[in-house]
Amino acid sequence: MSALIGRLSAKLWIILINATSNWSQGARTRLAGLIGDLLWWVVLPRRRITLTNLQLCFPALDEQQRTHIARRCFRNIARSGLDRSVVAKGERPTLEQYVKVQGIEHLQAAAGRPLILIAPHFVGLDAGGIRVATLKRVISIYSRQTNDVWDEWLLSARQRFNDPVLVARQGADMRAVIRSVKNGLPLYYLPDMDLGAANSIFVPFFGVSAATIPMVPRIARIIDAQVMMAVTEMTDEGYVLHFEPPWSGFPGESIEADTARMNREIERWVLRMPDQYLWTHRRFKTRPVGLPSLYSHASR
Repeated sequence: MSALIGRLSAKLWIILINATSNWSQGARTRLAGLIGDLLWWVVLPRRRITLTNLQLCFPALDEQQRTHIARRCFRNIARSGLDRSVVAKGERPTLEQYVKVQGIEHLQAAAGRPLILIAPHFVGLDAGGIRVATLKRVISIYSRQTNDVWDEWLLSARQRFNDPVLVARQGADMRAVIRSVKNGLPLYYLPDMDLGAANSIFVPFFGVSAATIPMVPRIARIIDAQVMMAVTEMTDEGYVLHFEPPWSGFPGESIEADTARMNREIERWVLRMPDQYLWTHRRFKTRPVGLPSLYSHASR
């Protein structure tokens, strides 16, 4: 029964997204504000997880300041969903205007060597991923959604331009991924998820030990890949995909130091737009041996 309700909910959400395709950005943003506020009061576990994450990462802020960021985060998540009416359905010229690109010269200058694009979990992640595919054929690793209706719809949207290679994280053949990157496909990679203790190392994220897959420095070492940030920012009018220059001195002295550097680069962008980071994920669910859960009260 729960699976049936989930599939029906996904279909209704998709209908709502498609219904806003001809709306102005202001109208979509206002509706997203209402939906975000509703989710804030209804989806209590995610609200608690968000507030826990913000308390861990921004202990200097008071409760009112953290709540303000959290509520804006919920509204931005709702808006990113409705904005898929453009991102997932708009014609290429419309998408190119809606998701502007800053720093494309860095992407162009990186041609000729393997490239890893670091795309952290901000609300504009999908908008940026689809926009990247209008510039270059890329490869990316994604997580299958438990809701098959939503998963199929997202996958179709992500495959619209330049036939990207999309590899499901579950059962992914990483040797094949590395070969593709070595042969010239940029890897659009999402590194800031807690995927459990297996294959992870603990490095700080805002001063908190975070289980992090050290895939970026490992691939960079194996195939001499360049690494650059590819961060998508939500704006009042749409989105901006920011490419930064490749990291100098990377890879460095150790896998641990390089992974910690990656987290610091993500922190820099989080500080720039804290209400656009996906705080609803349990970034710190895996703990070093002997330390208690940070979400024991948040997930109820």
